[in-house]
Amino acid sequence: MINGPPGKTGGPLSYPSGTLGFMDIVIRPVAPGEYETLGEITAQAYLQDGLLTFGESDWYLGELRDVAKRAAASDVLVATQGDQLLGGVTFVPSPGPMADIAGPSEAEIRMLAVDRAARGRGAGEALVRACVDRARAAGCTGIVLSTQPIMHAAHRIYERAGFVRAPERDWNPIPGVDFTLITYELTL
Repeated sequence: MINGPPGKTGGPLSYPSGTLGFMDIVIRPVAPGEYETLGEITAQAYLQDGLLTFGESDWYLGELRDVAKRAAASDVLVATQGDQLLGGVTFVPSPGPMADIAGPSEAEIRMLAVDRAARGRGAGEALVRACVDRARAAGCTGIVLSTQPIMHAAHRIYERAGFVRAPERDWNPIPGVDFTLITYELTL
């Protein structure tokens, strides 16, 4: 379920989450009291999955934990089930300070993370679909995201949602280090 139309509060709406059927997962904006918890879920997801080049000393770990910074410049959404926070995503509705690769009229998805203990429930897919719905409602012509080549579970979620690889948009965020992010895009 998601709460109301993108950017609005209201009654929950339910929609199928891939092949998992109707889920009791709620997608909504993060509350300030949840910033620390979501930051730690995000940081731990990246650390536990071996996605940070320099481990605990990786500069990006601070960015992953800084939900307040992301929420000030974009839309941070969370997936909850009952009173449990399962994960979150940063939705960037247009190019701006949180966008890495979005062009004019494109939205961007960043920092998708689901708590390891909550994986397999459909939270990641529900978060991605909520971002796609928000991009459509905002009149965007497309939505893009960067991911690491080893994030195979995330790639499956993106592909089920209709995203396709855009290798011409792959890029390296760390000059001088052999580290390429691959790009997926969805035309709306």
